Amino acid sequence: MILLDTDAIIELLEKRSKIGEEVYSSLISSGEPIGTTAINLHELLYGLKKYAKTLKELLQMHVIDYTKEDAELSSQIELGMERAGMAVRRADTMIAAIAINHSMKLFTLDTKHFEPLSKRTALRLFSH
Repeated sequence: MILLDTDAIIELLEKRSKIGEEVYSSLISSGEPIGTTAINLHELLYGLKKYAKTLKELLQMHVIDYTKEDAELSSQIELGMERAGMAVRRADTMIAAIAINHSMKLFTLDTKHFEPLSKRTALRLFSH
């Protein structure tokens, strides 16, 4: 399964996005199922509610929960990155832990946040 980051989902949902078209094509050609995390769903729903938009398709996507095992791994990742002098967003370490623990590839357009994590952990990034 390929785990979609918030930015990738936004591009997929944007009707006139050339990047979204490329993302969609890449995902379809991979043949792998796609999903997202409960953390990404929170970010998306927050934005939709803030700007008074609704999107039924988003709520139909497969959502991976954040578990106790994910919390353990994400806290280790965050602490390791901090000790290495590398600042990371907590939500990004949580998403990375879900992907790692479920042997999923993470699809993101925000590589500056996740490439450092992929270099120091077992996080695998899906590239289009």
